[in-house]
Amino acid sequence: MLVDALPLPPPPIQVKQYEGIHRLANGAALYAWDTSGDGEVVVFIHPHSGNHRSWSRQQPIFAKAGYRVIGYSRRGYFGSEIGPVNDHGTEAGDLALLLDCFGIQRVHVVGSAAGGSCALDFTLAFPERTISSVVASSLMSIEEDDYKIASERARPSWFNELPVEAREISASFRALDPDGVKEFLEIYHLNNFGPKKQRVVQGRIAQINWKNLASNQVPMLLMTGGADLYLPPALLRHIIPRIGSAESVIVPDVGHPLFWESPNIFNSTLLEFFARSSGK
Repeated sequence: MLVDALPLPPPPIQVKQYEGIHRLANGAALYAWDTSGDGEVVVFIHPHSGNHRSWSRQQPIFAKAGYRVIGYSRRGYFGSEIGPVNDHGTEAGDLALLLDCFGIQRVHVVGSAAGGSCALDFTLAFPERTISSVVASSLMSIEEDDYKIASERARPSWFNELPVEAREISASFRALDPDGVKEFLEIYHLNNFGPKKQRVVQGRIAQINWKNLASNQVPMLLMTGGADLYLPPALLRHIIPRIGSAESVIVPDVGHPLFWESPNIFNSTLLEFFARSSGK
């Protein structure tokens, strides 16, 4: 598979979208944008290093392909409130209620990194609402000791002390696309996490274990990059046989933010997968 040439061109012109705060039935308030339309819905769930601004290289591509595209910020991320302090709820539960606000029943869910755990939880908890599920570059919050031990070996104690651009962005992208790195970091810093503002930790609805993953019947695509330090290709190859109805794609020479470093391959892979999954 080819990789995107670096540096990447500027993001394509965004199509018209409607955006603002949406108050959920559980009291949380999430910032979301929506291209509207009558097509099948694709909802993008951002990584910890992102927010609703992360999808500039996806929004126009999927909208012009006929999909209704939605992106949002999870609780505490740029634009969204922290929510009730005595009840942080679940990310998948928040997503279900956000879709209720839009009057949407079924969606293609796409999650990157921490957003991938949300996408996977939503898929297992609400299979009747999930047309297909894409989990990219994600630890997936799998609750199995053998997986957690292997995953932690890939990321020793010193790993989290590295700056975000060293943990997430590939050396190739840092070398050849400094503007892309700069924009990635600008979006990350919009979240303003630090000593005075911590990430909201939310629970899961489903148990993400081998048994439940094996019984999955929703079309699922798992992706990672050849230079991803969080989900190395060998680890993805190790677990993919244990997940039902799942395909996998490994994109060479790409780091953790696969959707950012290789948007053309990411987008085209998803469009082909959606077409197979929905019968288009």
